[in-house]
This record gives sequence, structure tokens and C-alpha cells, in this order.
Amino acid sequence: MLLAIDCGNTNTVFSIWDGEQFLATWRIASDHKRTADEYYVWLQTLMTLKKLDVVISEAIISSTVPRVVFNLRVLCNRYFDCRPLVVGKPECALPVAPRVDQGTTVGPDRLVNTVAGFDRHAGDLIVVDFGTATTFDVVDIDGAYIGGVIAPGVNLSLEALHMAAAALPHVDVTKPASAIGTNTVACMQAGVYWGYIGLVEGIVRQIRAERERPMKVIATGGLAPLFQQGTELFDSVEDDLTMHGLVLIHRYNKELETA
Repeated sequence: MLLAIDCGNTNTVFSIWDGEQFLATWRIASDHKRTADEYYVWLQTLMTLKKLDVVISEAIISSTVPRVVFNLRVLCNRYFDCRPLVVGKPECALPVAPRVDQGTTVGPDRLVNTVAGFDRHAGDLIVVDFGTATTFDVVDIDGAYIGGVIAPGVNLSLEALHMAAAALPHVDVTKPASAIGTNTVACMQAGVYWGYIGLVEGIVRQIRAERERPMKVIATGGLAPLFQQGTELFDSVEDDLTMHGLVLIHRYNKELETA
């Protein structure tokens, strides 16, 4: 069994892949102080509750939080007796190398989403990921990551607005009934929701203009379904894109070992 781990700035996702499908997926808050022992107790408890009697023998990790990787490595080594692949490290090969400025480090999550998006939709692709940051990954016709855009995430923007303006409350992200708010909360929700719709549509429009070709747009991340309600821009919304990419990258590296 393969344990796929995607560690983001806010949440870390664990999924168990049996070779054909994901048997289970769980989330935990990302915390660099969490030890390997704590991870194992949490994971083993959830596996028991789901009555999953499986043996994990392989693992792959994608992490945008470098300080978390050490304890995730220890988890895999100590409790599953395996050395995990870590996306972005030299020992973890990609099907197609990214084409960016020399010396540039590309976020592992963006590389994983590129591999998954290309597998499902081929090239000439824009992957929009609604995470802590809102990222746009541009995938070339051959599946190479060739750059993109990083914008503040939706919740990050709301939190900054709340903290910088004492009179403004903290509000949830939702699609407002109207673009014209008649109270403070409605005004803030309209500004964030329709503001981000405009941001996404505008950035995609500019990328397409620079590429001078049709490009599909795939959305992922927890808020993607919400923003899909306000635009017809997305060709597909996929909540398992990153996990699918991790499985593909792991499979690619195993094939290289046996070639």
C-alpha cells in the first residue's frame, strides 16, 4: 500500500492508495511541532475506526512546509519501514522537468498538480489552486511546468482585512446573494467573492493572451467548487488532483527503478 502525503501551509492530507483507488483520505492541521509518534497515533486511530487492516510499505510526500518534512520522514521510516519519496528532492524524478529560470525552486504542490493535470487533460493547461495562496500553474503542450502566478489566498485576504481594519468583522467565504451588500458582512463577502472571480478571470485571460492559444482551465483546492458557482471559466473542478499527481510520480519513479 502507498501512503501519499500532501502538506500545505494550512492542512496536511494523508491518503492510502491500494494500486487502483484511494481507500481513505484524512486531513490534519499542518504543524511543524507535531512529532512522528503523534502522526502515527492519529493515523492508526483513523485506520482502526475505518476498519482498514492494511500494510503500508511505500510513501511519497509533497510539502510546502520544509520543517514538517523531517517528522514525516521519521513517521515513514519508524512505523512503516520505508524511505519516502519527497517531491522536489533530487532523488524524486519527474516525467518532464520544469522549464523556469535557472536556480528557481518550484513549489512541490505545483509540480504535482502539473503532472496530474497533464495526465488527465493533456497540455496547454492552466491549473488554478485555491489554497493558502491562489496559484496558477501553466502547463506546456508536453507536460512541462513553465511558470505561473501566485496571488494571496482567499482566507488570507479576509484575515488581513479583518486585522488591518478594526471595524471590520471576520466573515466566512460564501457566494453572496447580491453584488451590492446592504450590511458590512454582505459588503465584505461580495468584495471577496466577486473580487476573486474577477482576479481569476483576469489572470487567465492574460495568460491565454500571452500564450496565444486555447488553454483549458482546471480548478482544485477546497474553495474551487464555491468559485465555480460564479464563473463558467473552469473546464473541470477536481478535489483529488494533488493526490492523483503523487500516485503518478511515485509510479514513474518505481518504473525507473525497474527499467
